[in-house]
Amino acid sequence: MNVDVNAIFQIAGIGIIIAMIHTVLKQMGKEDMAHWVTVIGFVIVLFMVVRLLDNLFKEIKTIFLFQ
Repeated sequence: MNVDVNAIFQIAGIGIIIAMIHTVLKQMGKEDMAHWVTVIGFVIVLFMVVRLLDNLFKEIKTIFLFQ
């Protein structure tokens, strides 16, 4: 089973960038836009995690069903 470390770094990078954008927007007084940026970042990371979980379940299926 291959561990994809790049995906972990991508998720961490997205989190850092979203946190910086959120902080800048909040300091500018645009809190509603800052919250939207956070929600959009969360959705992007959620899709990445779902794709990784799909690959994990496919790998488990091939291991236990011997396909």
